[in-house]
Amino acid sequence: MTQEVKEIFGGGSGGAPPAPAALAAKVRTLTPSMTRSMQRVAEAVAGDPAGCAALTVTGLAELTGTSEATVVRTARILGYPGYRDLRLALAGLAAQQQSGRAPAITTDIAVDDPIADVVAKLAYDEQQTLADTAAGLDTVQLAAAVTAAATARRIDVYGVGASGLVAQDLTQKLLRIGLIAHAHHDPHLAVTNAVQLRAGDVAIAITHSGATGDVIEPLRAAFEHGATTVAITGRPNSSVTQYADHVLTTSTARESELRPAAMSSRTSQLLVVDCLFVGVAQRTYETAAPALAASYEALAHRHRGKP
Repeated sequence: MTQEVKEIFGGGSGGAPPAPAALAAKVRTLTPSMTRSMQRVAEAVAGDPAGCAALTVTGLAELTGTSEATVVRTARILGYPGYRDLRLALAGLAAQQQSGRAPAITTDIAVDDPIADVVAKLAYDEQQTLADTAAGLDTVQLAAAVTAAATARRIDVYGVGASGLVAQDLTQKLLRIGLIAHAHHDPHLAVTNAVQLRAGDVAIAITHSGATGDVIEPLRAAFEHGATTVAITGRPNSSVTQYADHVLTTSTARESELRPAAMSSRTSQLLVVDCLFVGVAQRTYETAAPALAASYEALAHRHRGKP
């Protein structure tokens, strides 16, 4: 686990530990980047918060077949100064789960599931993904990205595949409030535009894996030419964050054969994009409101079916 991840999530930094409700979200987000021994500890505390809250550090180490040092390191990676703080969060999470909330349902979708079950499982999955993303989103990083975008001369957004659709969504929103924004899907065009960016411009990369070369390359070019760079990614220690001034972390539902990560990640990306856009609209309200009204009026006849 890199120092970058610890700083983003507050692990060992002396900041306030995350609230109990955010613990499960952090486990889901950070587990893929942990060592296997840390993963066992993280999965144990997320799977049975009440049981683990009752264990000493030695007891949890024995339960997971790891060491006391691994348990403490895992607690710090999750944002807690020490194991005692993690136990308190686990107790709080267990209390919340026992306060009358409906039991969790499995979201695995089988080939022969009735369509009603598919709807219920996907709805639960989407709800959990949004809650996890909201709980783990760094609002300090978000506010900094909003400030940069609100005052930008030009905004370039990079994304391919499902993330490309999210890039288009953000660009369309920004255009409607009068900002100059472009979504680049052609990797060559993205890079040739990125090298034209300068201080005062903003480049936003959207990639769930954080390892998509066609997204990283233009962000790197923008970063090296002085633009303010933002990465929206599900992997806070991935390659794309090396070239990001601000990192906005997304969560994602568990992958399944019928629902790959590209589908579930889009839900959390859209939430982050909406938060970014609304923040920019708030900062630029005096110009954004008239621009939004003008764009609505320009298209109103199309919705009414009149020329």
